[in-house]
Amino acid sequence: MRFLPALTRAAALGAATILAATALTACGDDSSSDANPYGLAQPGVLRAGTLTDAPPNVYLEDGRFTGFDNDLLTAVAGKLALTVEFVGTDFSALLSQVNNRKFDVGSSSITITEARKKTVDFGNGYDFGYFGLDVPAGSPITSFEQLTGKRVVVVQGTVQDDYATGKQLNPVRVPDYNGAINQLKAGTADAWIAPAEIGEKSAADSKGKITVAAKQLSPAPTAYAVAKGNDKLREALNKALDEVIADGTWTRLQAQYYPGRPIPADFKPGSGALAVAPSASASAAS
Repeated sequence: MRFLPALTRAAALGAATILAATALTACGDDSSSDANPYGLAQPGVLRAGTLTDAPPNVYLEDGRFTGFDNDLLTAVAGKLALTVEFVGTDFSALLSQVNNRKFDVGSSSITITEARKKTVDFGNGYDFGYFGLDVPAGSPITSFEQLTGKRVVVVQGTVQDDYATGKQLNPVRVPDYNGAINQLKAGTADAWIAPAEIGEKSAADSKGKITVAAKQLSPAPTAYAVAKGNDKLREALNKALDEVIADGTWTRLQAQYYPGRPIPADFKPGSGALAVAPSASASAAS
C-alpha cells in the first residue's frame, strides 16, 4: 500500500517536468516571434524576387542587383535593420512566388491592379510610370492607335499585357524583356508595349535598331508586393518608405535613374503625407 503514494509522487513530478518543458518551449516561441516580427523566411533577411533584365528599374549589373526599385528597397530595408537578398525570377511567376512565401517581397515596378490584389497585398505606391511603344527603326507606327492588326509583343502578366488584351490586339507574350527586345531586333514583331523607362533604355542600347514611337502615363502607381495577410511586413515597409522619402533618398534615386523625367503634379509617393521636392533635372524638364 505504501507504493501508491510513491507512484503518485513520481507521476506528479513527471507531469511537472512536462509542464516546465512546455512553458520553456512557449517562451522560446515568443522569443522567436520577437526576433522575426515580420514573418520572414530568414530572420533579419528580406528575400526579394526581382528581374535581371529591366533597366533602369530592376536589373543585374556586374553580379549585383540594382536599379531604382531595388536600390530604393535596400534603403527601405535599412530603416528596418534588414538585409536584402535579391533573387532573379520571371515576372509571370513573381506574384504567386511572393504569396506562397518563396519571396518575402516582390520588387519589379509592379503596378497595383484589382486583379493582382487577389493574389498579393501591396504597400503604398513608390513610383509612377508610363507605357512606352518601341518599334523597329524605320517603322511607320507612331502611336498606340496604329496597333490594330499588328504583331505586338508584351511581357506575360504585365499591365502592358493587360492593356494589349483589353484593346483586343491579340499580343504575342514572352517571358522576359530580352525576349521582347530580340523580337524587335529580328523584325518578328511590329511593336513592343513596354514600361517606358525600360523601353527608352532598350532603344538607347540597341545601336539604332529600336526607336520609341510614343508613350502614355500608366493608370496606377507601382508598389512592393507581399504575401496576403502579412500586414506587419506591409505596414513596416510603408513606414520605412516614408522615412526614405523624408530623408531625400527617394528624390536622389529618381534623379539618378530617371534624369530629366518630370514628376506628375498629382503624384505623391508613400503615404502621401510628405511633400516631395522634384529633382533639379526633373524641374528643368517640366
